[in-house]
Amino acid sequence: MKHIIISILLLTVSFNGLAQQVAPKVKVTDQEKTPTSQWQGKRVAFLGDSMTDKRRIGTSYVYWEYLNELMGITPFVYGVSGNQWNDIYKQSVKLHDEKGTNIDAILIFAGTNDYMHNTPLGEFFSETTKQTNFNGKEVTRKYRTPILNDSTFCGRINKAMSYLKNNYPQQQIIIMTPIHRGYAKFNEKNVQPDENYANGQGLYIDSYVAILKQAASYWAVPLIDLYSTSGLFPMADSHLQYFHKKDTDRLHPNALGDYRLAKTIQYQLLGLPSGFVAE
Repeated sequence: MKHIIISILLLTVSFNGLAQQVAPKVKVTDQEKTPTSQWQGKRVAFLGDSMTDKRRIGTSYVYWEYLNELMGITPFVYGVSGNQWNDIYKQSVKLHDEKGTNIDAILIFAGTNDYMHNTPLGEFFSETTKQTNFNGKEVTRKYRTPILNDSTFCGRINKAMSYLKNNYPQQQIIIMTPIHRGYAKFNEKNVQPDENYANGQGLYIDSYVAILKQAASYWAVPLIDLYSTSGLFPMADSHLQYFHKKDTDRLHPNALGDYRLAKTIQYQLLGLPSGFVAE
């Protein structure tokens, strides 16, 4: 069955007085829903930035709202526009303060603002040498220690993931990579080039995506690679149908883009346990 799109388009007036279309919410059909999956009724926390923010930045319906319809999850949203991975630690603490461990899964969708704000990548570990017992003999071996800080991308991820791993050992924790970045101009002093430009560190967003993949491996959590699998590509004009405003915001998905995100996430989640809490 074809997806039914609400036919009446809302109009908004941009700063130059030209009317622009706002993409309406996609109507989710019964055939798309997976109400009997392991995710039905699960309490899921969403950490992140503007893509997750409850204020619906650039969209009329956020991906986690679609997931509520598609999968029957109960979302608890902590994402805040502009937040970076150092804020994911703060969001995690807030989650624990408010919900304790009464949660089934935690999804983290962040990293694009770390790239945009020129955050150094840093290293996951510092390295020294230590003595240890190997087969009954004292030997000296290289030894690594995770670096936890707020000043580097790796350090920020380590700090947040260390907290989550220690406080949520029975919950499913999932890292999601940022999507591709298009051009955005929010005002004269907030202009963000597209991803074909390196940031102030001389790094492309691909480098930050690669670090998140390493982090998922080190911290033993699943990774949903939205950068690769969402299909959203704002550098192509044909994909502007999925983004907020073609002239000033090719960064934030609109309701159609969020629907595509949600469908991608839905089918990734169906292949993962919804948690590990004994009933």
